[in-house]
Amino acid sequence: MKGKKLLATLAVSAVLFAGCGLKSQEAVIKVNDKVITQGQFDKAFDKQADNSVFAKMGIKIKENPNGFMYLMIKERVTNELIIKTLLEEELAKRGIKVTKDDVNDAVKDIIDKVGSKEQLDLILKQNGISASQFKKDLEEEVKMKKLAKELGSSEVSDAEAQKFYKENAAKFKYPEKVRASHILISANPEEIEEVITSDPKNKDLTQEQIKTKVNEELNARKAKADKLYNEAKANVDNFAKLAKENSDDTTTAVKGGDLGFFAKEEMVPEFSKAAFAQRPNTVSPVVKSNFGYHIILVTDRMAAGQEPFEKAKTDIKNYLTNQKQLKLLDDLTESLKKNAKIEYVNPDYDPKNIQDKLQKEVKQQTENAKPKKDNAEPKADKK
Repeated sequence: MKGKKLLATLAVSAVLFAGCGLKSQEAVIKVNDKVITQGQFDKAFDKQADNSVFAKMGIKIKENPNGFMYLMIKERVTNELIIKTLLEEELAKRGIKVTKDDVNDAVKDIIDKVGSKEQLDLILKQNGISASQFKKDLEEEVKMKKLAKELGSSEVSDAEAQKFYKENAAKFKYPEKVRASHILISANPEEIEEVITSDPKNKDLTQEQIKTKVNEELNARKAKADKLYNEAKANVDNFAKLAKENSDDTTTAVKGGDLGFFAKEEMVPEFSKAAFAQRPNTVSPVVKSNFGYHIILVTDRMAAGQEPFEKAKTDIKNYLTNQKQLKLLDDLTESLKKNAKIEYVNPDYDPKNIQDKLQKEVKQQTENAKPKKDNAEPKADKK
């Protein structure tokens, strides 16, 4: 009997699991001949919800499917999936494809802009983006640029760039800046602990012993930073050599630690405060930030001013080119949506129904925010 019960349980489990898989394949929207499934929506929704400002504030958006934030993201994701499907159809119709070389060239262009591959890796890490996701997103961007190129010209003339510069003069004003070089001795306790615990010889250490080792390493790195500060202060001309040989910021180390000119808000507060307090050709005492210990050499200062047109021209043209391409793609999208056959297989994904729910939610929140009236009758004063 027990065997039969076990087989019956397994059979039920198999059906349930299969049902879960089938549900993810259910069509929620049909766009022309293409289908948007529940699984596709869930994946796109989770990505936006998990990366939203609200999620970072600790708000559990997915727990309330009728909540304002949930509905806002649901409407946006639904629209984006429809547009994505229409554009993919158009790309296939026009035979537009993206090769590995196209993506690699795009990556190289970005590396040239940010300065180095190490700098790009750092930016991706700081923003929680994996290398594979970055390449995937970049591939989509390259596709859209190829499509925009077929839709019309997006070239920008010098006259257009000059006009934009004059009309937006305030955008090209810059604050006071300093030019500095630095030597970084990284000192992140979490990273140090990870290195210690990943070493097989430390597998039997207690948490207290690991903490002790982390503190010992942090003290050793602080001592190294103090030693480098004394050496740099004694001979400023030796700073570039010290940076090349010791700095953990590999991007700037090859340039002798040079960071170029930067404004106060471009660096973490501790770093900026020290750099802007220094005179040119002077070295700051060791500065602690989230990145570790910095020894800073200020090499130049620049008063606030206006960036000249010739220097800003390339960036202006790139910006205006992107704006023209976006306009071409927006116009195409509107045309494709207007002529498409869109069927909301599941009415819950119909933007009209989502909007109705949003309006009800807003109304409810407004009502809840109103002060409660005291309906009790005033009692007559007793004489």
